[in-house]
Amino acid sequence: MSYRIDRLGHQGDGIAAGPVFAPMTLPGEVVSGTLNGQRLADIRIDEPSARRVSPPCRHFKACGGCQLQHADDAFVATWKEDVVRTALAAHGIEAPFRPIATSPPQARRRATLSARRTKKGAMAGFHGRASDVIVEIPECRLLHPDLMRAIPVAAALARETASRKGALDVAACLSGGGLDVNVTGGRALDGPLRITLAGLAEAHDLARLAWEGEVIATRNSPVQRFGNTQIVPPPGAFLQATAEGEAALLADVMAAVTDAARIVDLFAGCGTFTLPLSARAQVHAVEGEAAMIEALDIGWRKAAGLKQVTGEVRDLFRRPLLPDELKRFDGAVIDPPRAGAEAQVAQLIAAAIPRIAYVSCNPVTFARDAAALISGGYTLSGLRVVDQFRWSSHVELVADFARM
Repeated sequence: MSYRIDRLGHQGDGIAAGPVFAPMTLPGEVVSGTLNGQRLADIRIDEPSARRVSPPCRHFKACGGCQLQHADDAFVATWKEDVVRTALAAHGIEAPFRPIATSPPQARRRATLSARRTKKGAMAGFHGRASDVIVEIPECRLLHPDLMRAIPVAAALARETASRKGALDVAACLSGGGLDVNVTGGRALDGPLRITLAGLAEAHDLARLAWEGEVIATRNSPVQRFGNTQIVPPPGAFLQATAEGEAALLADVMAAVTDAARIVDLFAGCGTFTLPLSARAQVHAVEGEAAMIEALDIGWRKAAGLKQVTGEVRDLFRRPLLPDELKRFDGAVIDPPRAGAEAQVAQLIAAAIPRIAYVSCNPVTFARDAAALISGGYTLSGLRVVDQFRWSSHVELVADFARM
């Protein structure tokens, strides 16, 4: 039986009437295959789309790391912008879009690899599409060339420390000192394991190796640079996925609050926005993880020429900053996780802060919060989709709001 693909879903799968979900297909294509429930398998492309291209990576069909390598770049850019437009339209919102900022191939500077011990040694890579099977990726087109060194590191960690019953998650990030690695999902630390891990850090020239967040070895400082400031983040701390994506987000954030002299940075992390902003404004950083605020504070104290930065450890979901705490600021930056920031946005509205820069990784919760801001007297001045996760279905954006 044949199916005509009507659209792409939020996970990047083609959707035909039914609905029938068909991965690696595009709108307008006629396809056939074996229907398992609502999902089409063994897909044949009977009538291809003009937007279809040959995937640049030979691992694409098996690997689950990318969903959209079969579409040309212009299609992916338009689709990601339309995901945001659709989310906003559900709340009756139209917004002026700035040009999308797409990171280049081989730009990802952090990734979490899965690694498993095998009969013959070990394997490491990404999970297969809709599977827990590990797919090795020796020619990945997504990861930065320097990050590719993490693949043999992950395999060595599994070979030397893991059982064959479970996989390790190996989070690796490029830093100024080399590879910064944090392993989760492994067995409990003991003396022999610490010795083994220290040897692996030495053998693979790692900047830092941590096990379940506990630092085992630091051979070179795993510094990250935010503006003119260097910080050492805690193991496994959140960082933007690409340098190009971070730069695009930062440029729009700084433009949104350009006239502010006192800024509050909510969900501040280790200071991605706080520290560059402090070159021209006083900034109060609020973050739920104490180790991130500590890293931010140490970095600011070691830097020169910055205005005052203060930090606060606070769960902004349970205890959002209230209007009397916000009234001293004339600009706000907010970068919440996927759940958005409904409670904190309500307090920003009550405080009537003149300018707000909102960074989001979830168009649906962003649209909800944007609707609240607009109802509260703000104008959505501009929005940009920032595609750090090239060839994936993941959508990020940065928007600025001004009080009328």
